[in-house]
Amino acid sequence: MASPSRIERICLEKGMKMTGQRRVIAAVLSEAADHPDVEEVYRRAVKRDSRISIATVYRTVRLFDEADILERHDFGDGRSRYEETSEEHHDHLIDIQTGKVIEFKNSEIEALQEKIAREYGFRLVDHRLELYGVPLGSKKK
Repeated sequence: MASPSRIERICLEKGMKMTGQRRVIAAVLSEAADHPDVEEVYRRAVKRDSRISIATVYRTVRLFDEADILERHDFGDGRSRYEETSEEHHDHLIDIQTGKVIEFKNSEIEALQEKIAREYGFRLVDHRLELYGVPLGSKKK
């Protein structure tokens, strides 16, 4: 038997029951280098287990999201997209032509956000930054 994926280990630590189909979905999500939507998770999961239904994927993704194992994003394309919740903060740059998502870290942006919060009398406890753009040289605005 294969060793548990990162997401499966987190589920087990949280005391979640892990069925075979949940294990497959957890593995697909753990291996994702992109930010798949539920339909894409389903396409990848059925390649491993053809008995998995789209409803099972929806229920499992929702369960993982509610347990803070996954983070849900709406990048303006009408689809909820997911990534494993991470302790390491990062921001996103979204190519509006292709939907490609680039994760990045920038200490200057982080410092500026902290400064702005302080100027308004706040201590920043969380934030999310999403930048939307097109590749340089692209005709689309």
